[in-house]
Amino acid sequence: MQLSELGEFALIERLTKDIPLSQPSSVKGVGDDAAVLAPSANQRMLITSDMLMEGIHFDLVYTPLKHLGYKAAMVNFSDIYAMNGRPTQLLVNIAVGRRIEVEHLEDLYAGIRLACERHGVDLVGGDTTSSKTGLALSLTCVGEVAPEKMTLRSGAKDTDLICVSGNLGAAYMGMQLMEREKAIFESQRHGEGEAAQPDFSGREYLLERYLKPEARKDIIERLAEAGITPTAMMDVSDGLASELKHLCKQGGVGCRVYEERIPIDYQTAIMAEELNLNVITCALGGGEDYELLFTVPIADHEKVAAMKDVRVIGHIVSDTMGLALITRDGVECEYKIVGSNEADPFENKISDRSAVGAALIGKKKGDTVTATTNKGKVIEIKILDVYRA
Repeated sequence: MQLSELGEFALIERLTKDIPLSQPSSVKGVGDDAAVLAPSANQRMLITSDMLMEGIHFDLVYTPLKHLGYKAAMVNFSDIYAMNGRPTQLLVNIAVGRRIEVEHLEDLYAGIRLACERHGVDLVGGDTTSSKTGLALSLTCVGEVAPEKMTLRSGAKDTDLICVSGNLGAAYMGMQLMEREKAIFESQRHGEGEAAQPDFSGREYLLERYLKPEARKDIIERLAEAGITPTAMMDVSDGLASELKHLCKQGGVGCRVYEERIPIDYQTAIMAEELNLNVITCALGGGEDYELLFTVPIADHEKVAAMKDVRVIGHIVSDTMGLALITRDGVECEYKIVGSNEADPFENKISDRSAVGAALIGKKKGDTVTATTNKGKVIEIKILDVYRA
């Protein structure tokens, strides 16, 4: 089987599903934004690690190294904040290619140090080696959180409100803008067009969101000030749709998200129209926003509605109701059964390996089938119609 057939998240699940935790201090292993350790009864230590590869996660044609260092640190800090914690220490491992000079590494570290200074994190070590395939970064962040404040992905409950900070899709639009200008640059270099300067006017916000994202420490502070402890939380690094799938799967729940409530910046909408892209699709699947997606009890509605830069976008429902995006005209989307590597509930696609998908395959209109959810609950489904997409 090729890795492309399985996908990143299915691969992680396959490799780690049977790994036991044998140490008493290991509270939470693979499956959340950070691992959780318990060095003492009244303290929880958080550890997260992220790798960034040249040509996969960044392109040095248009990514300044100082920005790259800053972003690499923020990616890790964001994971700690997603656990409702506070980042405290950072380790940096670098594999350096032949093209990288000392001054380049100084710029990279300047960005990392700036990020650490702004978030009160100590840069405490790491490793450096050579690379034959370009620049590679691997950062590990350590954080802390009180046991009663720790928030996992798995805590969402029926009727909880779904909230998101900031706005979505801007980083993806920033990347699309940079890729467009890179293509123009490449065509000029090969003599295929007239010389032109990159056009970023009016798009500065999109570039900043992509090249220099900011982990949402301020949202964690506002939640604490309001006396709110989220029931579930994670950061939006792979797109809203993907993160909602993780929250619902790990919590054994479903959700309803309202298209009109998804926060989108004006520049994002304009850029999407210019590139002939659906702006909602960009918000759902773009990724790299590093905003916080979280759920709170419905009793906290007034508190969270009054919070600056936080939007309630939907609510949690029973797992039997599945995941659905409610369009602006109030229509619930129907689902299609597809291969596991194509599954995306917010594109109306359910995996043929899921309990519901497997139960429905081969059935016809009028049949009644049963399926067992990931919590062991048996549900009955009446097939009202069947058609080919």
